[in-house]
Amino acid sequence: MTGGEAQFGQEVFVEHRRLLFSVAYRLLGSAADAEDAVQDAWLKWSAADRSQVADPKAYLTRIVSNLALERLRSARHKRETYAGPWLPEPVLTGGDASELVSDAESVSMAMLVVLETLSPLERAVFVLKEVFGFSHAEIAEAVERSEAAVRQAAHRAREHVRARRPRFAADRSQQREATERFFAASTGGDVNALMELLSPDVTLWTDGGGKVRQALRPVVGAATVAGWFAAIGTVTYQGVEPSDMDAELVEINGESGILFSGPERVIATVTFDFDADGRITAIHNVANPDKLQAVADGTAHDLGTR
Repeated sequence: MTGGEAQFGQEVFVEHRRLLFSVAYRLLGSAADAEDAVQDAWLKWSAADRSQVADPKAYLTRIVSNLALERLRSARHKRETYAGPWLPEPVLTGGDASELVSDAESVSMAMLVVLETLSPLERAVFVLKEVFGFSHAEIAEAVERSEAAVRQAAHRAREHVRARRPRFAADRSQQREATERFFAASTGGDVNALMELLSPDVTLWTDGGGKVRQALRPVVGAATVAGWFAAIGTVTYQGVEPSDMDAELVEINGESGILFSGPERVIATVTFDFDADGRITAIHNVANPDKLQAVADGTAHDLGTR
């Protein structure tokens, strides 16, 4: 391979790198694993006979999809034996994913939680078809299955997601306003204000991964959840005194969220699902330090699909 060919190959890969990360992250729910899959894709692309590649974008998507599928299959056992609820690894977002409602929903914590309940094949097919708009034939080639098998998996995945995804998507201004009010109420310890924001059957999912103390089962009910968050400003959390705790509003996975941090480290992220009236129906709280690296490094990911 000549130096010019190698440089061209690198330029093509860099052109599609953001898209490859977007695919891998939605398939894996982990920024660290998605970065590894993209890096492995680069190694395969570097070694490939690119003179035979008619469509680099499709070829690279096929490579990263297969790599992500392999990782997803090997990760399933770990996730089944995980301490407490398993939540996706949050990322800071910007760019297209923050502007297009469909992109933001497809990378939201709520959607990634639903995708986690699919089989690896169903998840890959759903993401490539419903999120990135690939045809059944293109997906069949990417996941090395027959087109008929892909159509069946697509149907099962679509029905499964439809039954489990949040029924309502609050518009962005409504979402941000509710998050700001929750932020003010929780950092001010105002239980009554929190109660007004929460649906009566709100569910709090906390992911500490056995690394930090968190609820090992979902916390249900407005009074209990309000009490949990109202205590933030009054108790030591993960060794951090309330006076040393910082909280800020940030965009996490295409939606408004809260980032809690102490001296020199991120402590947790919080994101929300809403009902038709704008009340909070679910809260996702990620505190496992292994899952906070992507947020801690401060990089905003563009997870758009275009």
